[in-house]
Amino acid sequence: MSFIEEIKQRAKQEMKTIILPEAEDIRVLKATEKVMKEKYANIILIGNEENILQKAKTNEINIEGAEIVDPQKSENYNTYVNLLYELRKHKGMTIEKAKELVLDPVYYGMLMVKDNKADGLVSGAAHSTSDTLRPALQILKTLPDTKLVSAFFVMVVPDCEYGENGVFIFGDSGLNENPNPEQLSEIAISSSKSFKQLVGKEAKVAMLSYSTYGSAHSELTEKVIEATKLVKEKQKDILVDGELQLDAAIIPEIAKSKAPNSPLKGEANVLIFPNLDAGNIGYKLVQRLAKAEAYGPLCQGIAKPVNDLSRGCNSDDIAGVVAITAVQAQEV
Repeated sequence: MSFIEEIKQRAKQEMKTIILPEAEDIRVLKATEKVMKEKYANIILIGNEENILQKAKTNEINIEGAEIVDPQKSENYNTYVNLLYELRKHKGMTIEKAKELVLDPVYYGMLMVKDNKADGLVSGAAHSTSDTLRPALQILKTLPDTKLVSAFFVMVVPDCEYGENGVFIFGDSGLNENPNPEQLSEIAISSSKSFKQLVGKEAKVAMLSYSTYGSAHSELTEKVIEATKLVKEKQKDILVDGELQLDAAIIPEIAKSKAPNSPLKGEANVLIFPNLDAGNIGYKLVQRLAKAEAYGPLCQGIAKPVNDLSRGCNSDDIAGVVAITAVQAQEV
């Protein structure tokens, strides 16, 4: 059974309700049809009901069973205006501004999650990452003891002997541009937890660089070395090593020559990139050249599950991220 099929089966064991606020996007409607057919999550679509139903009908998409909520007609509109005002008044929020924002499907969806009317939210097919995460952080806040919100991709590489049978987590590949050693260590710790949660196996974390064990020296390599030390100090039970070049991290034969004493032994399944340039380029290279499935950017550190999408996603990608979000919601 593939990674995503296992996730769907887990989602079915404890059905959760996931919000899709970009309900007038054809890809989102097709994803809704897939989810409702396979019955692994309940779906709430947010937007103009007449437009949503017309688009579904015109494109012969069956969204029967999904709930549709129109913020303009919702009986909870005034309640959510007041809720948003109370949450943000210390930051200068006014009632007038709250009235405007609550009409935005993403803001309305976040308020529904905050109000426990839903368990998670997936957006980003038609919104930028900032337009998805800004309301998430304003309304849902971060998990207790979380120092940094970060983003990762679950990469499923076909016919691959590396990682966990071709399954990897790449972090941070979607959010933090140039993390310092402290931030990089937090990304590594969060990503190891996400791997355990979603894949169910021990995380083997490689802190990636263009250098292996001092084969090169610069500020860039020192950052990764320092971040590795911090991970080991903070979480002694995490299997982590660095700084490592990619081949030394994931190929046992090369690890034997380049890093013979590495506890990872060339079997890393969580790859931590030194910056967003490397992480974003890396995931897209693997996705396009190796024809890998790329689920994300998935968020870690927010109080309730909120996940972003690449604007280049298709309906299968969205349906997969809905399943992942539902599984994440089982542990909140």
